[in-house]
Amino acid sequence: MRLNRNSRAPRRAAVALAAVGALAAGATAGAGPAAAAPQAGPVPAAGCGAAYRIEQKLTSGTTWRMCWRYESKAGLVLENVSYQPPGEPRPIKVLARAGLAQIHVPYDDGNIEYDDLTSYAFGEGLMDLAPGECPGGTIKTVRIPGAGDPERPDVKGLCTTTRARGHAYRMQGDSASKVYQAQGKDLLVYTANQVGWYEYITEWRFQDDGTITTSVGATGSLSPFDYDAGDGRGWPIGKGAKGYATSHSHNVFWRFDFGLDGSTRSRVEQYDSEVSPPARGQEAPTNKTNRTRITRELAGDARNMRWWRVVSAAGKNKDGHPRSYELVPGPSAKYPGRGFTRHDVYFTQYAACERYASNNLGNCGAGHGKSVDKWVDGQTLTHPVVWANVGFHHVARDEDQQPMPVHWQGLSLVPRDVTAMNPLTPADLRDHNGQPREGG
Repeated sequence: MRLNRNSRAPRRAAVALAAVGALAAGATAGAGPAAAAPQAGPVPAAGCGAAYRIEQKLTSGTTWRMCWRYESKAGLVLENVSYQPPGEPRPIKVLARAGLAQIHVPYDDGNIEYDDLTSYAFGEGLMDLAPGECPGGTIKTVRIPGAGDPERPDVKGLCTTTRARGHAYRMQGDSASKVYQAQGKDLLVYTANQVGWYEYITEWRFQDDGTITTSVGATGSLSPFDYDAGDGRGWPIGKGAKGYATSHSHNVFWRFDFGLDGSTRSRVEQYDSEVSPPARGQEAPTNKTNRTRITRELAGDARNMRWWRVVSAAGKNKDGHPRSYELVPGPSAKYPGRGFTRHDVYFTQYAACERYASNNLGNCGAGHGKSVDKWVDGQTLTHPVVWANVGFHHVARDEDQQPMPVHWQGLSLVPRDVTAMNPLTPADLRDHNGQPREGG
C-alpha cells in the first residue's frame, strides 16, 4: 500500500478511477505541438510552437533541438530530436519520439505489484520545481492534461539546464608540451513525479558529442505501511530486528521511435563477439565479431560482448558510412516474474496503439495482448520501435530514511558513425581521419 505522504486521499486509489485516455498538453490549455511549417534558411525549426521547443547551443558549438509534450500517463515525451555538432551544416535528426513506457513495481512478498504509468497516472503526479533544483536553467510551466488535479492544473515542473560533464577527451600530443583536452557540456531536461511515497526524477542528458543518456532516479520515502517483511523478503531498518521494509523491484521501460536522418525506415543489427584460444602459433587469443541483421521482431537479451544498433536508411556521414545509434544499457537486475520483464530489449514493428510495455491502454483490438512481449510475433521490421527494460532490485537499507537518496537506472544511445570524426576534434587534428598519428 503506497499512500500519499501529505495525508490526502490515497493517490493510487483515486487515480485508478480516472479515465484511461492520455491526452497531451504543454504550457497552455488544450494545446499541443503544432504541425511543422516550412521555413526559409539552412536550419528548419522543430515541428512545434515556441512554448514547446527546446533549443540549446552548448559551449563546444553543438546544438540540440527538440519538441516536448506532456501526457497524463507517460509524463514527459520528447519529439523531433536533432543534433548539430560543429562542422555539420544542418541538424541531424535522431529521434521521432521518446519517453517512458512503464515503471513496473512488484513487491517481493507477492501481495502487490504496480504499473505506475498506466494504473496510477504517473504524469498527474508532476511536482513543482524550486529554482534551486534547476541551477542556471529555466523552469517551464506544464499544464497537466486529462484528469489532473483541478486545483493545480499548471505546474512549474520542467527544467532545462546545462551541466559540466568532465573530460570529453584528453590526448598527449607528439611533444610533451602539447596536450589536447576538452571539458564536456550537457543539456539536461528533467521532471519530478510523485507516485505514492516515491518520487521519480526522469532525466534526459544530451551530450555535446551526440550521446543521449536517459535515467530514472527513485527517491522520496519508503512506505511506512510496508514495514513487516521479517521473513527474508525485507531488511531491518528500525532499531534491532524489527521494522523490516519489504524489498521490491523497479522495472523501468523506455520506448524509442528513431527518426534517423528524418526517416523511420531504419534497420536493426546485433553484434556478438567470440573469443577463441590462441591457435597456429599466435601469442594471444583471437576475437571475432559477427553481425546479425534483425529483420523480424525480436525479444533480445544482453550478453557479454553483445550489442545492438539502429542504422539509418536515409543518410550517411562524410566518410560514406551509414549513421547509427548504439544501445548501451546501464546495470540491470532483470526481474523474471513476468513475461514482459524477462528480456532486456524488444524490437517491434511500429503500431500506434502499442504505447506502454505493460498494462497497455491503447485500443489494439481483441487478442492483441496488453504487454510488449505479446507483440513480438514475427512481423517484418520496416519501422522498428525499440523498448528497453532496465531493472533495479531495491533491498532497503538504514540510509534510505529519511529522505531516501536517489538510486538511478537507465541507458545511453551512443552515436556510431553519425559524424566522420569525433565531433569535438580540435582543428590541429582534423586531417587525421583514417590516418595514424605521427609518432604513434
